Amino acid sequence: MLSREQNDLVTRTGKGTPAGELMRRYWQPAALVDEVAGDRPIRPARLFGEDLVLFKDEQGRYGSIGRNCPHRGTDLAYGRLEDGGLRCPFHGWLFDVAGKCLETPAEPPESNLRANIRHKAYPVVEKSGILFAYLGPGEPPAFPDFDCFIAPSTHTFAFKGLIECNWLQSLEVGVDPVHTSFLHRFFQDDDPSQSYGKVFRDVTRDSDMPMSRIMREFTSPQIEVEQTEYGFRIVTLRRISEKSTHVRVTNLMFPNAFVIPMSREMTITQWHVPVDDEKHYWYAIFTSFGAPVNKDEMRRQRLRLYQLPDYVPNRNRRNDWGFDPHEQEHETFTGMGADINVHDQWACESMGAIQDRTQEHLGTSDKAIVAYRKLLRSALEQSGRGERPIMVLDKTSAARIAGPSAVDGIGPADDWRGYWQRSEADKRKGAAWLNAAAK
Repeated sequence: MLSREQNDLVTRTGKGTPAGELMRRYWQPAALVDEVAGDRPIRPARLFGEDLVLFKDEQGRYGSIGRNCPHRGTDLAYGRLEDGGLRCPFHGWLFDVAGKCLETPAEPPESNLRANIRHKAYPVVEKSGILFAYLGPGEPPAFPDFDCFIAPSTHTFAFKGLIECNWLQSLEVGVDPVHTSFLHRFFQDDDPSQSYGKVFRDVTRDSDMPMSRIMREFTSPQIEVEQTEYGFRIVTLRRISEKSTHVRVTNLMFPNAFVIPMSREMTITQWHVPVDDEKHYWYAIFTSFGAPVNKDEMRRQRLRLYQLPDYVPNRNRRNDWGFDPHEQEHETFTGMGADINVHDQWACESMGAIQDRTQEHLGTSDKAIVAYRKLLRSALEQSGRGERPIMVLDKTSAARIAGPSAVDGIGPADDWRGYWQRSEADKRKGAAWLNAAAK
């Protein structure tokens, strides 16, 4: 368990807090590209407690500026896109993507007021369907050569969803390899041919055994946590027989993302990004190493579960996450439907807006959560001393960090490490886009 002071240290991310200042040193997802599209590409956003407006100007440049006009504080989310920037409808002040005030048209012609106005602005870049913003000091870090960033747009799909609690609760669920045997337990196994786009509904690599059956029947795995340049790797081993072991390789990508296998050919890279201390969004990039992603099907599956424009899940605290006692008895362990995001959402939101970790009791199976908190505290200490923490990368180090490996399959019990490494190599060898990039 943590003390109250320790819990505040790792959960609070407002401006000026240690964790908030640390996480601002990384590119953070701010919106889906789809949200800043169409005839009026303007979208309000709240990130780490700051109210912003994302927009795309007439030249196709993305910008993120303070939501309130520095003149009289009106809402720039209702602004006009024209003349090279975003214009406030109140008095016509015009701002470009860098926050420079281009015009103050109500002022006398000789006025130099605009030259002294610099609105809050943060750089924005597009990566694989997500707009990332950098809210930190100085030059932004370089992006690592992770698969989700270097894959062609044909092989990626991005989505998001709102969770109404502190970001750390979801991040810790993401690195917990044991909860899948309970929280995501299905009492019947789906037809694998109908599993596209669904997590834990496919068959495992090198076996015809459904992942849902493995999670259901083997509930006490061996967990290995291995430090890496990007954070750490989690290897979860479920002994199937004397000769075979289920091997699942997942990853913590510091500071607030993880990478997991979704199916034989697809991985998920997922961030948990604070809106403020009591709400956050999960953002995910699905990356295919086989055929191009069927984006229409992926989008169709997910849009029916969320209310736009804010990506609020249909099942939420206000309707008990769709809980059905009959379903809980006969179909799923939670009784909350087949969407595992809802299961995770319930687990996180039911802890409270900010989990009280002074009351928790961690066990051996929580070793990845313990490892993450240790890594986070270390980075906070480094940042507090003015040092460069893990994953604040320059171009040279960014190009060196690739992957990471994400595997789910059944291999020999006496060579599980060699098995997952060979499986990962085979997956990459079969990825046409990855081989083309290497050339």
